[in-house]
Amino acid sequence: MFIAMNRFRVATGSEAEFERMWTSRDSHLHTVPGFVEFALLKGPAREDHTLYASHTTWRSRADFEAWTRSEAFRMAHRGAGGTKPLHLGPPEFEGFEAVQVLPRPAAD
Repeated sequence: MFIAMNRFRVATGSEAEFERMWTSRDSHLHTVPGFVEFALLKGPAREDHTLYASHTTWRSRADFEAWTRSEAFRMAHRGAGGTKPLHLGPPEFEGFEAVQVLPRPAAD
């Protein structure tokens, strides 16, 4: 399992527009082999920004890397940065290989 995260420092007052941008776009992720799930996470608010993270789970690092080279990736990111900047600086990417995963046991 591979988890890909991008952290965004969203400018104070731009949170609703940032969330609307993410929730209204077609990510095309459902068409990509190895995709498991996506979550947009909202974190703590600071004086000048609120922290957000896009969190995508993949079957493997190779599946994630294939996504970044795919037409689906280009379509999902078309127009990114085409509007006024909603976040402070570029997103910060973090990628993680799973060392241990403990699924919830099935109910008896």
